Amino acid sequence: MLSTEARRTRLDELFRAKAAAEGEIVELLCEEERTESYRNEGATSTESWVVERYGVATATARALMQVGRKAATMPKVVGALRAGEVSFDKVRAVADVATPRTDRDLLDQARRCTVRELADVARTLAERRSAGSNALTSPPARSAHDSRYLRFNDTCRTMTVQLPPEAFAATRACVDAWARAVPDDGETPLDQRRCDGFVDIVRASVPGASGRTTTPSPYVVVAHVPLAALVDATKTTDLLGDLERDGLIDGETVRQIACDATLAVAVDDDVGHTMYEGRNRRFPTDAQRREVMRRDRQCRFPGCTNVTFTDVHHIVPWKPGGGTDLPNLALLCRHHHGVVHRKGWNMSGNANQELHFVGPSGRVMVSRPSPRWGSSSSSSSYSSSSSR
Repeated sequence: MLSTEARRTRLDELFRAKAAAEGEIVELLCEEERTESYRNEGATSTESWVVERYGVATATARALMQVGRKAATMPKVVGALRAGEVSFDKVRAVADVATPRTDRDLLDQARRCTVRELADVARTLAERRSAGSNALTSPPARSAHDSRYLRFNDTCRTMTVQLPPEAFAATRACVDAWARAVPDDGETPLDQRRCDGFVDIVRASVPGASGRTTTPSPYVVVAHVPLAALVDATKTTDLLGDLERDGLIDGETVRQIACDATLAVAVDDDVGHTMYEGRNRRFPTDAQRREVMRRDRQCRFPGCTNVTFTDVHHIVPWKPGGGTDLPNLALLCRHHHGVVHRKGWNMSGNANQELHFVGPSGRVMVSRPSPRWGSSSSSSSYSSSSSR
């Protein structure tokens, strides 16, 4: 066991080595991006290639490239990183505002300041530029209207919104007005009542709706559950089903979704996987497409997280004899659907178990179904067009 002094000396050495290694990684990734070598392994960006090849988080890959793309504008700061003098987090904090003219000053700040203090320095520089103090060297600031956005995070079921001032004021006033109309039981926090008010506004916007009256919903909610979950009121806490594009749900949630809904029952196999079509038809049924989405969750190409522009692809082409069955169907984004059809690429395996992708480089990449698939095996599943 090391003494306190020896342990801390060793930690000092390791953190300096870590910073130096990250500096070298940043420079090598810049070279990877410049040559676009990552495309030889089917990746659409350096970030996605790093995620797949090295098993890091998307946020980590994005941070590395954020610094890498700015390395040329802050050679002194990056040089200090390579020497182990400053941490990667400090370099990242100032990367977005670094220029060759501010490089030396930012390095001095990085040596003296904490990461949080550097973030404040970067924020101040960005605000000054937006205000026009560096009008000759900085790009014009975007207007509040041009900076608007609304982003959805399907995994966390959250929305992030940036609005122009007048739109923000109007939206907040509207949501708060609806929230105040929600009966206050003395226990429900204001944030939750605002959420309820926001959902009421969305529901009231459905064509033909009036106020808070109940109206048929045009949206389709799909859940895969055992048929017994609909009728057994005792099953309230067990994870019984799988809500499409979300996750496992309990019995009470199952019955809430099913209330006043149109049910379409589909026959599954003994582990809850939707029916097989074999050679009877070339294109997957709607039920099979939903099951493929439930199993894969996103593009099956290793490292790709695309969930929006995707197609159901036959691994063994249907025309030469591939069946329209779940093991032979995989979800691929538009880009990687094209990749696997190009010369030099091969895709093989059982989509329910493992798929293997081999590109021109000869490297074998493995893809497996979502770990959540099969967590709630069922003998039946249902899809509901909910009117709740």
